[in-house]
Amino acid sequence: MLETLLMKAREYLPEERLGVVENAFHYAAEAHSGQVRKSGEPFLEHPFQTAIVLADLKLDPDALAAGLLHDVVEDSPDVLIEDIQSRFGDDVARLVDGVTKFTEAELAVAGTAGTQQATRAQAETIRKMLMAMAEDIRVVLIKLADRLHNMRTIQHLPEAKRMEKAQETLDIYAPLAHRLGIWEIKWELEDMSFQQLNPTEYKDISQRLNVRREERETYIASARAILEADLAKASVRADVFGRPKHLYSIYNKIGKYARQNKTVDDINDLFALRVLVDSVAGCYAALGVIHSRWHPVPGEFDDYIANPKDNLYQSIHTTVIAEDGHPVEIQVRTHEMHQLAEYGVAAHWLYKEDTGGGDPFEQKMVWLRQIMEWQRDVAEAEDFVESLKTDIFQNQVFVYTPLGELKELPNGSTPLDFAFRVHSDLIFRCIGAKVNQKLVPLTYQLKNGDTCQILTSKTVRGPSLDWLNGDLGYIRTNSARARVRQWFKRQERSVNIQRGRDLYNRHIRRLTTAPDDQVAGMMGIAGVDDFLAALGDGSISVTQVVNKLSSREKGAAEEEVHRQQELGLPISPSTGIEVLGVGGLLMSMARCCNPINGDEIIGYITRFRGVTVHRRTCPNILHEDEPERLVPVSWGKTEVKYPVRIQVRAMDRVGLLRDVTFVVSGENVNIASCVSEEYDGVSIITLTLHVSGIDQLSRLFFKLEAISAVMTVTRSTV
Repeated sequence: MLETLLMKAREYLPEERLGVVENAFHYAAEAHSGQVRKSGEPFLEHPFQTAIVLADLKLDPDALAAGLLHDVVEDSPDVLIEDIQSRFGDDVARLVDGVTKFTEAELAVAGTAGTQQATRAQAETIRKMLMAMAEDIRVVLIKLADRLHNMRTIQHLPEAKRMEKAQETLDIYAPLAHRLGIWEIKWELEDMSFQQLNPTEYKDISQRLNVRREERETYIASARAILEADLAKASVRADVFGRPKHLYSIYNKIGKYARQNKTVDDINDLFALRVLVDSVAGCYAALGVIHSRWHPVPGEFDDYIANPKDNLYQSIHTTVIAEDGHPVEIQVRTHEMHQLAEYGVAAHWLYKEDTGGGDPFEQKMVWLRQIMEWQRDVAEAEDFVESLKTDIFQNQVFVYTPLGELKELPNGSTPLDFAFRVHSDLIFRCIGAKVNQKLVPLTYQLKNGDTCQILTSKTVRGPSLDWLNGDLGYIRTNSARARVRQWFKRQERSVNIQRGRDLYNRHIRRLTTAPDDQVAGMMGIAGVDDFLAALGDGSISVTQVVNKLSSREKGAAEEEVHRQQELGLPISPSTGIEVLGVGGLLMSMARCCNPINGDEIIGYITRFRGVTVHRRTCPNILHEDEPERLVPVSWGKTEVKYPVRIQVRAMDRVGLLRDVTFVVSGENVNIASCVSEEYDGVSIITLTLHVSGIDQLSRLFFKLEAISAVMTVTRSTV
């Protein structure tokens, strides 16, 4: 074992620096003597494999030693961190101590998956890990290597533990490897987690790809030969390779394509090539050759050389229509960029050692500094981790400041998210925004390449509670939302109660007749003042209250539908029966056979009561003299619609009624009746609508209030 590790390390380290690795191996072997893993293999196998992964990443000798020793303190009660420090030095001891603390926190979570204790403990673990990462990136690289080997042997754990570890790996560790640019580890972690969490889909995709593997490999070999010949003819020195596909990425694309009514055959990069050249100029020369041979697909081009990602990744991506009309994704990069793409920040570690932490490395890790700024702003560990998942680990857009500085934000981010990203307090002075020199609303969703300018007041104005309402779309990122909530929590209690009361009267009271104390109880708060204070400081949002009210209403409605079905009363067209594939007819359940959901059914067109639904075996249907009155029916999805009357008061203007009905129809709400009256320049529009619940009604109120000239929108009781 030791010789295997040393041979790998000798590929990039001088012999005189390997002594610490050899000593660490012997020390770990002695400390773990007699210990075995759940698989039955000697425990030493785990730290050895962890060190092998670190050697593949070409880390320094201290990191390799720490990888070998990372479980010693935890699993050997006679060994203290001071013993590691005295024998291997401060650097190795600090790395071992960092990894040990993470492991201890993980053990505290074990067996509590899904509980509040587990959520809080996991959040604190990740927070500590990222704080340690800011001090020394090698701590997290060791942790990733440790998790990688644990996932490779996860089959030996009980099922519940496998699910817990796989989900944590998919949520945190794989995205972290992505953010660090270590693609090989990211892909393997994703595929192994996917295999545990969704074995049926994993097996299905594997089989579907294997069926056409030979055909795909033949096609890629042909395309590769054509491209190599063209590059040679243009005097571009390049290596061309086929690129392997990873099952989890294909699984995600299948889901995305299914929503667009496409199949797996439409996925562009099932056929993929990678072109490696010697220089940046060679990248663009190769791109010219590629586009001269094959037509590029519009909208499928990204230049991450001119605009590198924050995780150091650089490459050109293009998708072309190649031979026989097949789409092929091609990546073009230099050999150095490829090394970085495979190993991320780890590829810079030796460079950092040699240059004392050179400026290029530090500047490209700006996102890590942002994390440390955010964790100071966000008090709760759970909020901090949620901001990581939504703000750091999801797909990004790249937006410029007026000075040309590039900021990376999650898809769907708004100018308020951008203001927070520029500086955490800038959001409190924001009074507007310009995008590409044009004024935009604060709900505008930023796009790749936008230049965003935040308009500010000279004094701190403070945020609006509307910014926390997810239905209004002011803020996308959890980190910005947590900062706004924190601002409100610092206000005086009396101010928060009054603010909460105003918010309740404006947005919630019109939706329900329930008394205030009952609504507070539904939210798990005993006192009305405590409830209003929580609403006023942002601890509870209007959306959360509306969702709770909606759940209660829908539960009552489902009970009423069951009652009507049992009594054989007429039920509305939206309660789950489709006639000829179309709803819209009055229907009732036949009392002679009382069909229930799941029975084979058929409809009978009556003269005055719409369609009566019978079981197909009903004697009345079997002996029907007028078969032309029988229609196919089927059980559909149960969805109840409720009639509600609302009143819109607005200053009268041309096009007002059109704008109101346009907003209503845009929410897929049916208008049963509409009456418009005008008094002294004020227009009163009374609408009877059929809505799915309070949540939909709440969204509709917000959108109607945003119409020009509208003063109030209320729920009418007459």
